Amino acid sequence: MNRKELIDALATKTGSSKVDADRALGALLDIFSDTLKTGDGITLVGFGSFEVRKRAARPGRNPKTGEELKIKASNAPVFKAGATLKAAVNSGKK
Repeated sequence: MNRKELIDALATKTGSSKVDADRALGALLDIFSDTLKTGDGITLVGFGSFEVRKRAARPGRNPKTGEELKIKASNAPVFKAGATLKAAVNSGKK
């Protein structure tokens, strides 16, 4: 599902216009980005949690030339699914 399909589904599910759904989705994504930028996490009970994990600097290798290089330390956003979401995803599988 891409952003346009998500907006269409959100508009249909809530009975709102696509413009309103797009605005709401944009605001939600901005809130998530701003919260994670500050290093805080977001927890949606039953759905999952979003957090930022620090990655240490480490040595790497250029796959084309084999030359060794240094990979800088960085922050990575991480999503961990909650139990309810995991159960919903696995409910139709045997």
